[in-house]
Amino acid sequence: MHMSDVINRTRKGEPAALAEVYGRYSESLMRLAWRLTGSADDAEDILHDVFVGLPEALRHYDERGSFEPWIKRVTARTALSAIRTKRRSRELSLDDHPLIESSERADSAADSAPIQRAIEALPESLRLVFVLKVMEGHSHAEISTMLGINRGTSEVRLHRAVRALRLALHSDHDDR
Repeated sequence: MHMSDVINRTRKGEPAALAEVYGRYSESLMRLAWRLTGSADDAEDILHDVFVGLPEALRHYDERGSFEPWIKRVTARTALSAIRTKRRSRELSLDDHPLIESSERADSAADSAPIQRAIEALPESLRLVFVLKVMEGHSHAEISTMLGINRGTSEVRLHRAVRALRLALHSDHDDR
């Protein structure tokens, strides 16, 4: 079935169509949410929220661009909102981050354990920019809009994240 048909049926709230979208995209969306939040439990909650709200959210999707980048932006915004909410209530803990097991391993180098641990150890402000830019391919302009920061701040945070990752990975390599 063509994706536009699935989208139209999902807009109407058809469970089979929603299940098809979930089957196609849930793994990559879960990975994105987990990378942004640093928590598998939070990522599951975000994924749930995205799919519960998907029929309504699709009313704002104009089908001009590809669906996958659109649903990833929805997921990123949902994750960022959850992070802000947790930050306000001071519940956000970045100390415990189990790796998400995936039936398909992404080709990205970020899936290696030392790199993933280094990314998880980044301060939240740096990790968010790094994930959105390097792993998800968003522009600094898009990141600045999503995070409510200016473009220059996004660029500086990316530079700091890369520098911190290099230091962490270099020291990790030296410890062997």
